Amino acid sequence: MSLARFQRLQLLYPNDGLTRLQDKSVAVFGIGGVGSYAVEALVRGGIGKLTLVDFDQVDITNLNRQVHAIETTVGQPKVVAMAERCWAINPDIKIEPIAEKFTAASEESLLNSGYDYVLDCIDLVTSKLHLLESCLQRKIPVISSMGAANKVDATLVEVADLAETHKCRLARIIRKELRKRGIENGVKVVYSIEEFRPLSDGRQSIDVDGNYQQRRAPLGSSSFIPPIFGLTMAGEVIRDLLGER
Repeated sequence: MSLARFQRLQLLYPNDGLTRLQDKSVAVFGIGGVGSYAVEALVRGGIGKLTLVDFDQVDITNLNRQVHAIETTVGQPKVVAMAERCWAINPDIKIEPIAEKFTAASEESLLNSGYDYVLDCIDLVTSKLHLLESCLQRKIPVISSMGAANKVDATLVEVADLAETHKCRLARIIRKELRKRGIENGVKVVYSIEEFRPLSDGRQSIDVDGNYQQRRAPLGSSSFIPPIFGLTMAGEVIRDLLGER
């Protein structure tokens, strides 16, 4: 590994911090607006092994907010485009791109690798719930992204336990559904306390039992809020892995 690319990190991380991060294995589920920026920050932040999980392909509508989305990657699997970008940053990093959806059926194969941390950047509510529940059962540290769409105020992004969130509609749904599974707290999340913005014509309020993204037309999304969510998640993960609490 070339230490020159991490010279500034060595000045920042105490003692053997960089070496410890190089030994960590982190999985990111959902490589979209939030997840792609989280991955890039983890790569540049010194994490040594990453697993990327997403079933989707880069779409031209992703160009406004996803770091791996450029004209030449449209149509590629998101995990492949992101892995190539990671290797361009650090050729020594170990990357496992998995073009698959996280479901109950795929849980065993996708969570049995001994991750040191999991980042939940999934949009689909059912998969999100199952991932969070599975990580808690397996005692895998996890951080989850709540609703980053339909937001424009970067100063209102916060980190909290899911039980302490407010003003976020997705967080309310996830909190309610996890309680049904006997989970009251213990899920760290990144969310926004921005007041709910009126939906565009043809949209309805979020259905508790619905699919957050697929049952209706997509929400509007800025070029800066999803990245802030992702970068914040990566920062929390690195601080936790370094023991800075």
